[in-house]
Amino acid sequence: MSRSELACTYAALILFDENISITAEKIATLVKAANVQIESYWPGLFAKLAEKRNIEDLIMNVGSGGGGAVAVAAPAGGAPAAADAPAAEEKKETVKEESEDEDMGFSLFD
Repeated sequence: MSRSELACTYAALILFDENISITAEKIATLVKAANVQIESYWPGLFAKLAEKRNIEDLIMNVGSGGGGAVAVAAPAGGAPAAADAPAAEEKKETVKEESEDEDMGFSLFD
C-alpha cells in the first residue's frame, strides 16, 4: 500500500470515528494537516468508496478473507442430507501421529 493510500485510509477512518461525513475535501484537509504529500485524485477515490460502502462493515470484516465456498451436493431422490452424515463419519480413518520417541529402525550411532 502506498503512502498516499495509507494517508487517505487513516483520514477516512478518523472522519468515520468522529461521525463526520467523508468527503474528498475533508480527507484532503486531514492529509494536508498531517503534512503528507499525496496525489490529488486519492481523496476523491476514497470519498466515492465511502459513499458506496459502509465503512463499519469494512472494518468488521477486515479479517474475513472471502475464501472459497463449500459446495454441498444434494442426495439423489430428495432424501435428507442428515441421513448421510453418520455414514460419512464412520468412513473417517484415524491418523496415527508418529512421536519423536518411536523407534524408526535405525539409530543415530549405528
